[in-house]
Amino acid sequence: MPTDPAVSDPGVFDAPMRAAIEESRKALGATSPNPPVGAVIVAPDGAVVGRGHTQPPGGPHAEIVALADAGAAARGATAVVTLEPCNHTGRTGPCSEALIAGGIAQVVYAIGDPNPTASGGADRLRAAGVRVIGGHLDDEARDGPLRGWLFRQRTGRPFVTVKIAAGLDGRIAAPDGTSQWITGPDSRARVHRQRAQLDAIVIGTGTAIRDNPALTARHPDGTLADHQPMRIIMGHRDIPDTAQIRDTAVAPFAQIRTHDPADVLAALPDATWVLVEGGPSIIGAFLAAGLVDEIEAYLAPMILGAGTSSVDMPGVTTLADARRFRTVGVEQLGEDVLLRFRTDESSPAG
Repeated sequence: MPTDPAVSDPGVFDAPMRAAIEESRKALGATSPNPPVGAVIVAPDGAVVGRGHTQPPGGPHAEIVALADAGAAARGATAVVTLEPCNHTGRTGPCSEALIAGGIAQVVYAIGDPNPTASGGADRLRAAGVRVIGGHLDDEARDGPLRGWLFRQRTGRPFVTVKIAAGLDGRIAAPDGTSQWITGPDSRARVHRQRAQLDAIVIGTGTAIRDNPALTARHPDGTLADHQPMRIIMGHRDIPDTAQIRDTAVAPFAQIRTHDPADVLAALPDATWVLVEGGPSIIGAFLAAGLVDEIEAYLAPMILGAGTSSVDMPGVTTLADARRFRTVGVEQLGEDVLLRFRTDESSPAG
């Protein structure tokens, strides 16, 4: 990287921006309603001298953490941030003012802030003589940890992912009801990493009663992850007091007595990313309501034959009624294959 941060080729900030995107992953699930932002401070010689990500609500934003990490090295340096620095005072002060006070010479950000209350940081920085480059690697940042928050800003509801774990024939349980474990350890480890990044997980009362899941996020050694999602049961049937999901000392829990997916999402006003884990009728209800933005289908190399179908959506009676998605990813996880699908409306550029 050239020694002058005011370079004519902003491509030199590709690696720092990708580092900021990776830093922002540490904030996933823990910052709502604030965006999970990442920031790095780059010295004039190209060295990264500070890193930070948004802290839980009430705590400092990514830029403030990165400035503190950099200390005196921030003066004359470049701040690379996944979202335009905020320009308003809420529970914390404006990041734009903190960057100015810290002596930052240049700010490179990926995505302009769509929230009119917080936007304007770029203009404030320019007015103070700070060089600003906006829109850098914005497509990568939109499809990163900011995806759910940006989706909520655009649509007013959280991004909804449906998880399916099935055999090659789409069955999620054998005819006798047994379902543990269809997928292998690599798939289950990925699910637990994902849970630690979510705002909420939704299952139906049938799944809660039949399987008695804990729905916690755990490390491979069985210990609990630092962040636990809100565990939501959707439906009217009472859940036994002894159910694992009721243990609020482990993770938050709520039952929403409804069959309407819109009611569930409305009960989560700050959530930006929600995972629907089942069962089949719950997944079908979200699909029928048009409230599924992404499907992650874990396929195990087995045939279960006449077992339980992964989706129950009676409204589909002919091919013309089918809900269609586009393929966005294929990944091998041990012996399993993960297929990822999204709607056009959930596109990062949408």
